[in-house]
Parts: sequence; C-alpha cells; structure tokens
Amino acid sequence: MSMLRNLEAKLGGLVEGAFGRAFKSSVQPVELAHKLAKEMEENQRVSVSRVYVPNHYRVFLSSEDRQQFSTYEPALRKELSDYLLEHARHEGLALTSRPQVEFLTDDRLGLGEFGIQAQLLSTPGEEEPAGEEAAPSEGDFGHTMVYSPDRGARVLEPAAPPVGRRALLIGEDRHNVLSGERVVVGRSRDCDVVLSDPNVSRRHAELRREARGWEVVDLGSTNGIKVNGRRQDHARLEPGDRITLGLTDLTFELD
Repeated sequence: MSMLRNLEAKLGGLVEGAFGRAFKSSVQPVELAHKLAKEMEENQRVSVSRVYVPNHYRVFLSSEDRQQFSTYEPALRKELSDYLLEHARHEGLALTSRPQVEFLTDDRLGLGEFGIQAQLLSTPGEEEPAGEEAAPSEGDFGHTMVYSPDRGARVLEPAAPPVGRRALLIGEDRHNVLSGERVVVGRSRDCDVVLSDPNVSRRHAELRREARGWEVVDLGSTNGIKVNGRRQDHARLEPGDRITLGLTDLTFELD
C-alpha cells in the first residue's frame, strides 16, 4: 500500500464515517498530504552532504472548509506529520526535527482552496554531534502556494499588516512596546524584554513579526511556553492572547 493510501486508511479509521461527513468540501486530507510533500520537495536547502527540507508547515483554509473538520484537526495534524516524516525518510531528505503542521484560516480563500507555507526551522539549543555537519540556519516562511480544484496553483500575496497599531506585551506591571522584527524574552539582561521569574530561561522565547502578524516561538527553554493555557512550541498571536513563561503571564495586545 502506498504512503498516501495508507494515510487515507488511517484517517478513515479514526472514527467510523466521521471524515466522510466532515470533508464534504473539495479539500481532502490525502490531497493536503500530497501537496505538503510537493512543497517539502520544492523547498530544499542543499548543504555539503545533506539535502534539508522544511519541518514547519502552515496550511491556510477558507472559514467554511476549516469549520467542517475543526473537531479532527489534532488527529489530522499528527497523521500529516507522520506522513511527511515517512516521506522525507523514503526520499533520503534531512529534517532538523519532526515536521509540524499548523492550520490557519484565511478569508481570501474560497471553498475547496487551500494554501501552504513551508519553513526550515532549526531546533534551538540543540548542537550537532562532533563531526556532524551543521544544519542550515532557520529561514522565514516563504510565499504561500494556493491550490484550487478548478484553477492552477498560484502564489497568494501577503495580507497587508495593520497600519498604525503598536504591538504590546503586558506583564509584571509593564507595557512593553514590540519594535523591530524579533523580540527576545527571558531572564538575561541582554533580552529585549527581561523577566525576573526564576522559572524563566535566560533566552526563553522570541516574538516574531511576520507578514500576517506576530507569533511567539519557544527558544528551547527549560519549562516551555503556553498560549492561552496550552503548551506550544510556536503559535500565531491574536490580541488578548495570554502567554505563560515559567510562572509569569504576559498578554499580547494591539493598540
């Protein structure tokens, strides 16, 4: 059985009949897997002895499509991650970590359309074994490729960022204005936002401004990060989101 057919069988067996009811639109899990593998292969980075491929993928869906299978997203993310891991191994492609798949909504997409962004994200704090070649440094997300059932693939232009709105990180009785493209948060005095919590690592997390807004990324901290109470390695931020580092709660806002 091919990897794609094996994936289809796994998804269909999660809950009998569930995916048949959930995926009534043109977006199908197996088609997502096929196009994710395509983006993996088309975004290679060649080093001296290895070919590295992205390990972080964003899948954009219309609000209607996303609503139809929102209940099954955790299971779908895991199966797509497993599939990409197996695909990379089968093709002899190198990964810096297990592939991660994130689902987001984009109201510019029509029913049955989906977009994919791919990024090679290095693993913070992890060193290569002696004699091993270092992995390429991380890169930003590239363009968004949109796939549609009734038209050819196309590049989706980035959404215009909000004009005149400052990003704030509020906590420990301070309002920190986020400026630049990268803001490091941690216990070290060298950080852009310094926290006194002893449970926070010296360089704990980084807030990154992307074309579509801000996101928070764990920098290999000891205690990790939570967004709205949920443990995550990275997450896109919306106004009012609560970020927990150690025992400290910070709120992300736009004014």
